Amino acid sequence: MRALIAAVLLVSTGLASAASREQIDAEVREAVANFYRQTSAGQELAKSASGMLVFPSVIKAGIGVGGEFGEGALLVKGKTVGYYNIAAASVGLQLGAQARSQVVLFMNDNALAKFRRSKGWKAGVDGSVALATLGAGGAIDTETARKPIIGFIFSNKGLMYNLTFEGSKITRVDK
Repeated sequence: MRALIAAVLLVSTGLASAASREQIDAEVREAVANFYRQTSAGQELAKSASGMLVFPSVIKAGIGVGGEFGEGALLVKGKTVGYYNIAAASVGLQLGAQARSQVVLFMNDNALAKFRRSKGWKAGVDGSVALATLGAGGAIDTETARKPIIGFIFSNKGLMYNLTFEGSKITRVDK
């Protein structure tokens, strides 16, 4: 029960300290620059994407029961067109906390339009996010590169592996 309360507090603290538009925009610009430095293949895909959803800092913590929360922005042609939050809860063997950045590329207009029409988009339900993994020379698997929605998870220390977007709910917020 205490773990559940801790997870709820984590998410509600994230909601209570919601960032301003200016703060989110600055953090998104920094996260995009970091993303481009880490993967030239991701940068090339981003150039041809219809939209780019960026969460500069997603905080995940848990003791048995966990939660995650972050705020970000949707960019279309390099311009912010909306603000979003991402949240998820989990149950299972877990202890600790981590922060990471997440980028979701909508590779065609149809995938982007479906996302923008949703009232609360859930990864794995409303759209499948192909998690990008890098091969030799930093290349992205050609099968992944053909998917309509491609996700990247990284931190200031580099791309992270064995993570997922599944179960995360993304909701548009007014700023």
